[in-house]
Amino acid sequence: MKKAILTSVILLFSFLTFSQEYPFSITKTGIGKQALIFIPGFASSGDVWNETVKTLENDYTCYVLTMAGFAGVPPKDNSSFEYWKAEIAKFISDNKINKPMVIGHSMGGALAMAIAADYPDLLNKIVVVDALPCLLALTNPEFKSVVDNDCSSFVDQIAKMSDDQFLQMQKISAVSLSTNQSKHDEILSWGLKSDRKTFAQMFCDFSNIDLRQRIKNIKVPSLILLEAHFKYIEESISDQYKNLTTAQLKYANQGLHFIMFDDKEWYIQQLIDFLKEQE
Repeated sequence: MKKAILTSVILLFSFLTFSQEYPFSITKTGIGKQALIFIPGFASSGDVWNETVKTLENDYTCYVLTMAGFAGVPPKDNSSFEYWKAEIAKFISDNKINKPMVIGHSMGGALAMAIAADYPDLLNKIVVVDALPCLLALTNPEFKSVVDNDCSSFVDQIAKMSDDQFLQMQKISAVSLSTNQSKHDEILSWGLKSDRKTFAQMFCDFSNIDLRQRIKNIKVPSLILLEAHFKYIEESISDQYKNLTTAQLKYANQGLHFIMFDDKEWYIQQLIDFLKEQE
């Protein structure tokens, strides 16, 4: 009994150390030799991976992140895409997590690509769930990132919204991101619990990210799972990923952005098959 209590205390201390040191909270489950790191998307909680982790934690060690300022996790200063990328890589190195597989949704998928591109020997594989190297390039193929992008006006705009205006914006967003109505309230709650400043800063900052050239540096196997609608613009999607020579592009059969909710069985099977390849 005393040994069990001591083990629990040690695990709790480790969790608290993780949470304070990095710009994200971390939960760890499973005892498998191969580590998986899960990164949720914009204004989302690590809870988005709950069903995925339950499926995989018997065979893998799972680290689930929630970024600071999102879904109730206390915000930290200097939030940015590149800073978060560097800090996730630092977490992997600091804790001697050997060649993890990184699985990211939306902005988390872009972070997975950026880590694999900028630290080409750090990871084993990546899985990108409904993310693109450059989202704005879908409507503007000539899009160019702005150096020293100033997000202050957008941050002020979001900060000045009334609570009801912010609520209505988040309701529209939740409905547009998933066909699974039972998940709308959960998606909505993550956005409402997010820090307004972080929400606005990261939306603006992420909109300026273009990984189309950087992904040519990715050496690890890469599974790209895309929502069903993207099949209709497959040429544009393939063009965005043309520099990622390790990519397997696969399109869901149904649903919207939250593929893990909308086409769950297909998504889980694709994930399991890819993770087991060449183990």
